[in-house]
Amino acid sequence: MYPSAPSAPHRDFISVTLSLGQSDDGSKTLRRRSCWRRWKQLSRLQRNVILFILAFLMLCGLLLYISVADPWKAPNDRAAGEQVPRPVNPPVLPAPQKADADPGHGPGLSPQKPPRHVRRGPPNLQIRAPSKHREDRSQDDTKQREEALATAHQDEVPQRTVVSWRGAVIEPEQGTQVPSRKADAPTRPSREAPSLQNQAASLNERQKAVIDAFRHAWAGYRKFAWGHDELKPVSRSFSEWFGLGLTLIDSLDTMWILGLKKEFGEARRWVSEKLQFQKDVDVNLFESTIRILGGLLSAYHLSGDALFLQKAEDFGNRLMPAFQTHSKIPYSDVNIGTGVAHPPWWTSDSTVAEVTSIQLEFRELSRLTGVKKFQEAVEEVTRRVHSLSGKKDGLVPMFINTHSGLFTHVGVFTLDDYLEAVEGIKRHLLRRSEPSKLAFVGELTHGRFSAKMDHLVCFLPGTLALGAHFGLPADHMELARALMDTCYQMNRQMETGLSPEIVHFNLYPQKDQKDVQVKPADRHNLLRPETVESLFYLYRFTGDRKYQDWGWEILQSFNTYTRVPSGGYSSISNVRDPHNPQLRDKMESFFLGETLKYLYLLFSDDLDLLSLDTYVFNTEAHPLPIWAPA
Repeated sequence: MYPSAPSAPHRDFISVTLSLGQSDDGSKTLRRRSCWRRWKQLSRLQRNVILFILAFLMLCGLLLYISVADPWKAPNDRAAGEQVPRPVNPPVLPAPQKADADPGHGPGLSPQKPPRHVRRGPPNLQIRAPSKHREDRSQDDTKQREEALATAHQDEVPQRTVVSWRGAVIEPEQGTQVPSRKADAPTRPSREAPSLQNQAASLNERQKAVIDAFRHAWAGYRKFAWGHDELKPVSRSFSEWFGLGLTLIDSLDTMWILGLKKEFGEARRWVSEKLQFQKDVDVNLFESTIRILGGLLSAYHLSGDALFLQKAEDFGNRLMPAFQTHSKIPYSDVNIGTGVAHPPWWTSDSTVAEVTSIQLEFRELSRLTGVKKFQEAVEEVTRRVHSLSGKKDGLVPMFINTHSGLFTHVGVFTLDDYLEAVEGIKRHLLRRSEPSKLAFVGELTHGRFSAKMDHLVCFLPGTLALGAHFGLPADHMELARALMDTCYQMNRQMETGLSPEIVHFNLYPQKDQKDVQVKPADRHNLLRPETVESLFYLYRFTGDRKYQDWGWEILQSFNTYTRVPSGGYSSISNVRDPHNPQLRDKMESFFLGETLKYLYLLFSDDLDLLSLDTYVFNTEAHPLPIWAPA
């Protein structure tokens, strides 16, 4: 007798087979019923597990989609046909002189004859507001970078720290703590427009000399440093700071103003094809704002080419993480590729001059794009600095803490609220030298006056003259003239005719003693623009041709002592030695962006060329139009 068959083993699961084919009779209804019946045969636990797995997979897919999305929406992703808001009649310089070769395929714009202003003060420009569509888009622009996280590079602060501002050396006090670098989560924040006179009028010999100097400098950059930040003319190579073609971008509007159509076209094509901001690189907020953002915005206004505005908006978005601090005072540095913003590794402070000198560019970017976050960020900085205590007759300390939002190094004062600050300058910083009684602006450090004046301060005569032109007290112009004389003497009393970086003035009568004294460490000249900048303003407002003559002397000195035969101009180490000025092998981008531009405008016989009633120049000499109040 055969043994009985063993019983089926116990199973704690159910095998389910779901057939996707049709039933024997081809009925889809029976197939759906069969699937549903098999689903109901599953235990509650099994059904819950299956539903959980499906939900998990859907969530993973959603997160993956979000993670691969670009955190910065590209400016050229705008809807087709969307128009960039521009002034009704945009302020456009006439096309450069040569008619051949399209400048990078940019739009052609006809020159217009500007109205001559018969009154002092800014014109009431009627500028078209951004479209409603763009305003709505800006409200919906909620995607920003993730919170910026960074760790301190070093735990200890060096005994002697050097801070660079516009190439100048600043030595802050020690003792400030490095704050947490975790950034806060981003928050969402008449008359015709000016036109410029046709350059059909023949250029004078001095303007031609400036064009020759620019072409020589540009030839060296194009041959040895094309697409890089700065030319090293002696070694015929280049140096990088941000790796963003700094000299090229800084020079765009200068080339347009000088009528260098071919050079502008080549540079425009590089911007179109090579300029990319998705780079893992730290940039200084202030320097990159005034040079790159300002340069792109100015090139857009002068040429009318939307490419420059698209690049400007992209770059502006990448700078925004710098403002994500507890105090709303921006960090000094930001990585434009990762969105990580941070102060310098040696301190938690930013320079007051830097965080308060980027208003023009961000406000202009908001006006042109309709995106309010740019303007809101810089206006918040202005409000907070304005409300702080610790000022001395309008003068403020040099540094501000990004964590607390309070002034630091409280014994060293610079400028704040303009009118009060000018009075503070007169009261605390203005002195006269011996034996020539030259007016100069010194420094106040912990209650002690220092007869030290940087060449950077030579921007002040032009600023005072500009204020007086727009209705501020007349004695501001008197002070501007006096300080202009001093800045000229800072050049003229040097054997090369070029000003050193820093001078000290003699306060006491001494036999055979000059007014201006220079320490060995301060004898270098970086091709700076500040003296010729103020000469330009003084000539525009007074018509006194001595200011043109002084600028001509300085240009000749640049050609004699800083011009490199193979191309480019170089900073020098010793302005006191005409036989061996010691070339430093570096041409700063501001030599093309500012110094030569101001010289060209200074020598112009056309006072309406970039009229100061219709344009305002940013810290890097990039002209932007004056807008009427809303």
